[in-house]
Amino acid sequence: MEKYIKEALSLGAKTATPFKIADIAFDPRVVIKCIFGCSDYGKQHTCPYQKSPLTMQEYQQIFSHYSRGIIIGCDNKPDSQKISYAIERQAFLDGHYFAFSLSDCGLCKTCAKSKNADCPHPDKARPAFHAIGIDVFKTVKNLGLTLNVLIEKGDEQNWYSAVFID
Repeated sequence: MEKYIKEALSLGAKTATPFKIADIAFDPRVVIKCIFGCSDYGKQHTCPYQKSPLTMQEYQQIFSHYSRGIIIGCDNKPDSQKISYAIERQAFLDGHYFAFSLSDCGLCKTCAKSKNADCPHPDKARPAFHAIGIDVFKTVKNLGLTLNVLIEKGDEQNWYSAVFID
């Protein structure tokens, strides 16, 4: 993991923290927060509750086959997505052919779905943690990382992505 941590930091991540799969907190309540609390719900191609034939339980089963990875912390969504995808790609090239990143997709300023258009980056777009049922707050807390609820409009937001490597 050290190689990928160093690479993430060199690409601009604020933090890069190794995890074991036991550190990842799945919680079915995340789904209702997406459906009833997310202003982007259903407006992005990476929102699996709108698009994916998989259930949250199936996502949890899939990700249970991984044993480790890294959580990447950034200041903004586009950097978080680009860095996690770069690490996924490098891990794949290193022989970890099931490497997969989760990041709130930030490749486009506005998702093409809002224009009823196909995603221009289907090879790089990835869903966020919460989009597959991972409790981001509990997961990052398990790893000693900081994630605060935004109270005021100008509050600093932390963006976390993950790369699952096996």
